[in-house]
Amino acid sequence: MNISMNLNVNSDISPVTAKAKRGFDILFSLIGLALTLPLFPLIALAIKLDSRGPVFFSQMRIGRALPDKSLLFPMIKFRTMRTDAESVTGATWATKTDPRVTRVGRFLRKTRLDEIPQFINVLVGDMSIIGPRPERPGFYQKLENAIPYFAERTYGVTPGITGLAQVNQGYDTCIDDVRSKVGFDHSYALSLTSPTSWLKMDLHIMIRTIVVMVCGRGQ
Repeated sequence: MNISMNLNVNSDISPVTAKAKRGFDILFSLIGLALTLPLFPLIALAIKLDSRGPVFFSQMRIGRALPDKSLLFPMIKFRTMRTDAESVTGATWATKTDPRVTRVGRFLRKTRLDEIPQFINVLVGDMSIIGPRPERPGFYQKLENAIPYFAERTYGVTPGITGLAQVNQGYDTCIDDVRSKVGFDHSYALSLTSPTSWLKMDLHIMIRTIVVMVCGRGQ
């Protein structure tokens, strides 16, 4: 299942950059999985002891935008909320003191450890290490109607585990957060026009992401 679109935009991403970025994604995700694999059983045990439900959480997200459609894929995370989190409300943004988030989930979110399983999404090509965060289909139409050039933010750009918007703002809690992030997402896309600017931008984002994880500045 994909979402139909009609985008009148041209991708300025350098072919060299695109190939180098994909190669980097494969290499880094393999290294990332190898380094973090020992954490999987520890995190899984903590999740199971803290709340009922599965260790992993899979949710449909909107991926790279093409001229006529946007691709959908299941994004994998460690579960950080109660299993009945949206059984009554439906799709809603998380808040800073969201009662749906478990105790272990709060720690995983602050350190961004809940995102580790997405290395698998990167390996299969649904995601990149760095790029705009993939949005939920339930919010998509509302955001596209409310925010100019929202759909174009992922045109030709694979969504990422972390990105320029994430290291500057964190998780979305409302539509205004998303609105301010669109500028960051388009700025990142502009950095892909040459291998040099892409490499500088990705190194900058990676360093900032490490700081967020070590200092527990996630939400």
